[in-house]
Amino acid sequence: MANIILFDDESRDHLLPLTYTRPVGELRVGILTIKEKWEHYLEGSASYITQEYLGEKFPIFIEEDNYVINGGVLPNERLVKLIKQLDFNEALLYKDELIATKLKVDQFDHLIEGGNIDELAGFDIKETPISKINKLWHIFQLNGQEIEADFRLLTKGKTSQKISSSNQVINPEKIFIEEGAEVECAILSAKNGPIYIGKNAQIMEGCMVRGGLALCDNAILKMGAKIYGPTTIGPHSKIGGEVNNSVIIGYSNKAHDGFIGNSILGEWCNLGADTNTSNLKNDYAEVKLWNYPDQKFEKTNAQFCGLVMGDHSKCGINTMFNTGSVVGVSSNVFGDGYPRNFIPSFCWGGTHGFTTYRLDKAMEVAEVVMTRRSIKLSELDESIMAEIFKSSSKFRSWEN
Repeated sequence: MANIILFDDESRDHLLPLTYTRPVGELRVGILTIKEKWEHYLEGSASYITQEYLGEKFPIFIEEDNYVINGGVLPNERLVKLIKQLDFNEALLYKDELIATKLKVDQFDHLIEGGNIDELAGFDIKETPISKINKLWHIFQLNGQEIEADFRLLTKGKTSQKISSSNQVINPEKIFIEEGAEVECAILSAKNGPIYIGKNAQIMEGCMVRGGLALCDNAILKMGAKIYGPTTIGPHSKIGGEVNNSVIIGYSNKAHDGFIGNSILGEWCNLGADTNTSNLKNDYAEVKLWNYPDQKFEKTNAQFCGLVMGDHSKCGINTMFNTGSVVGVSSNVFGDGYPRNFIPSFCWGGTHGFTTYRLDKAMEVAEVVMTRRSIKLSELDESIMAEIFKSSSKFRSWEN
């Protein structure tokens, strides 16, 4: 079995706040996380080179032979074939950027100590198609192609559960229902992309789905939901209302009416009833999004971009998020009007101002929320939240 090590590069900081709480390889794009994709393609097990404060929860495992791969790169058959052909101390480069290398255990130590890439025998693969998550908006922009690729990967040689006759179905050969899933009295159109329904997932009565859709294990579409693809709803999430081209990583709820489009939610988020996001500016201009390392808004070269929300953040009923809004980790947003487009981590408030959301209170809520899903807030989780609270304080201007 192949040993795979995914490393975070400098793009990790451009993917905050989602990467505050996870390595890049834990991001979900399509049906699977990036880590799960590589494990399928290379038939192995993956671990991480990541930030020091994340290292204990996401430890690195080094074997005698190791594939070391850029954690933001999405696998495809051609790239995987090239990686499998690597000999030890050889590397694949794309526009001078390290994509993958194969190292023995003694060579590996040299790499993580900052060894020069020139000491590896590099092969330029600029003619190979490479998809890489460098910016937040890449996640929903690349989601369609990744749902297609993951659908082929996960359903090859398998038989779908039979689709109930109570449903109206278009292009049923592109719909796959895993064991234990329930789908009744819904409209499912796979004309524009495949529909994947994971184990024990549920699509309630009256839902209208236009693929591509990835409804992951134990996720629920509530009655009357309207889903436009390509959209991913991660494990154990509950989604209602209207959703368009968005990615919910997992364990998050948007259970009521309201709209989100071209948006990304982390884990343990909750959007109050009738929360709405704008994904298009009134003047149809290019959307700008907050960039953490530059500490300013940057152009996205995109006309559509809604909300990015970090883990454990929540908003009250009737919350309105303006086009291109970024909310950090463990913040609570509520009140009338449009809050600012960038809300740091551990904030409490809305248009009338923010105060700091105390770390102890945030952990209490996180523990209650996670316990409802039979998951314990571990000491490692607490230490990660404490580090985020500390490192994000520079963005809470009222503290400085």
